[in-house]
Amino acid sequence: MDQQFFQVVFSVLSVVAGLGALVLLAGLLPIGPLKRLRRAMRPWALRLGALVAATAMVGSLYFSEVAHYTPCILCWYQRISMYGLAIILVVAAIRRDLAIRPYAIALCGFGLGISLYHYGQELPVGRGAVENFLGRSWWGGTDACGTGVPCSQVWYNRFGFVTLAFSAFTGFLAIFTLMTLGDSNE
Repeated sequence: MDQQFFQVVFSVLSVVAGLGALVLLAGLLPIGPLKRLRRAMRPWALRLGALVAATAMVGSLYFSEVAHYTPCILCWYQRISMYGLAIILVVAAIRRDLAIRPYAIALCGFGLGISLYHYGQELPVGRGAVENFLGRSWWGGTDACGTGVPCSQVWYNRFGFVTLAFSAFTGFLAIFTLMTLGDSNE
């Protein structure tokens, strides 16, 4: 199996995670079936969050250590959040410790912000579905993220919009959504 295979696999997982998070977030609306889905997912939320975080961590390690995609500074900040989430959520899932949710939500918030900013850096003028949708890019990429690899470096772009930063964003969004399932006032 080659890098392109894993790019497609992790891209599909990213799209699935993002769509799943959006469906669960839509469950906050007064739509009966979506609210029931949200309630039905509550017992599985911690385990699914741990699975998403562990999968994202494995994907990150594959792309850097096997495929040799050198992480930029924003990638490192996202890794700090995701690797921490993977560890605490796996331990919490094993112990069935729901008290971990506020800490996971805080790490997700940091990761969401960094990955969204990074995604904007990866999609400078002339690249991707975001520019086509908006008619312009969010903001131009910069090479000023630090020494080494620029944060605007796009290692791959699948389906016209899935990049490594997008994958991180959907992973953080899915975990965030799963961790908030038990806190809704329904």
